[in-house]
Amino acid sequence: MNNFRETKLKGVFEIDLFHLKDDRGVFVKTFHKKTLESYGLETDFAESFYSINNKNVVRGMHFQYPPDDHSKIVYCTSGALTDVILDIRKASPTYGQYHTVELFGENFKAVYLPSGTAHGFFVKADHTCMVYLTSTMHSPKNDGGILFDSFGYNWPVPFPIHSERDLNFPSFDQFKSPF
Repeated sequence: MNNFRETKLKGVFEIDLFHLKDDRGVFVKTFHKKTLESYGLETDFAESFYSINNKNVVRGMHFQYPPDDHSKIVYCTSGALTDVILDIRKASPTYGQYHTVELFGENFKAVYLPSGTAHGFFVKADHTCMVYLTSTMHSPKNDGGILFDSFGYNWPVPFPIHSERDLNFPSFDQFKSPF
């Protein structure tokens, strides 16, 4: 993990992942504890999972309520997506603002998201694989979310594919942040 760039959302970092390419293929380092520690970021990850997504899917905006809130690192191993991060920390100067990052298999980027951010993404290609590392284990009783189209981001798809669950989240103006 060579290059960390803090975004306008405090504690949210775009990461250029270390990678090597040769005749055999590609080698990518997705986690390096000492580098994360040098930025004062979480290094104790409790769970890892991935989703494989179809084009025009919108997932989000997801987070976990305390005490199961978590930091996470996300990256895309194949396909392409636009990652969207929403600041839901009441005391943050960027509360209610969002940041987007283009992630795809060949750009070797990741995003670090601290607790108090909601996360979602728009899928641009079939069979897009998104990988997540989270600092707490998934807690269905503390799952949370904000309605995807209620905070000002203009999703670039006229007819997105959603889960029923995501469509039932409260809008941002109705959301009461615990962060």
